[in-house]
Amino acid sequence: MDRRTSLKLLALAPLPVVAGCEWSSSDVQHAHESTTAAQAAGDGTLQFFTEHEFETVKVLADLVIPADDRSGSASELGVPQFMDFFVSEQPTMQTPMRGGLAWLDMHSRRRFGHPFLEATNDERIRILDEIAYPNDAAPEVQHGVVFFTRFRDLTASGFWTTKAGMDDLQYLGNTFVQTWEGAPPSEMERLGLTFDDWETI
Repeated sequence: MDRRTSLKLLALAPLPVVAGCEWSSSDVQHAHESTTAAQAAGDGTLQFFTEHEFETVKVLADLVIPADDRSGSASELGVPQFMDFFVSEQPTMQTPMRGGLAWLDMHSRRRFGHPFLEATNDERIRILDEIAYPNDAAPEVQHGVVFFTRFRDLTASGFWTTKAGMDDLQYLGNTFVQTWEGAPPSEMERLGLTFDDWETI
């Protein structure tokens, strides 16, 4: 599955509930606006993560959303800064996030003898392959599975609230259409409808 398909599937997923905390669209938008303002002011002060954690977040976020020909990577779009601010505002997420990053380092040391940041790209991918697919994951990595699912969702939320992220998904928003000619014939055919059916809906 390529990045484009993965992002579109994530976009269709409901907002997750994490440790009793539902991420509302207003929470996400507030975090994005606050992060954007801080970056514009040149304030790079971390709100929650330690420097080591933040560097790990940047690497992991770019593995979730790498750069391609349509947009930059998660870190290039400021997603790690968004995540830092968002988690600082959500106390119920702080222990799971910090614990998950610690688990990632511990698992990397156990597997390869060094923390995640020092792992090669191949080693990092091998770790993610163990925890990115909940139905296939071994029982001993379930903590990593839960962490990575939360992390991936938060990365996607941060990405989609940027202009580049919305452009990447070709989101148009409330766009004025002067003349609407109905659904594309290909979609009507796929749904088994005719234009006569459309008029009666």
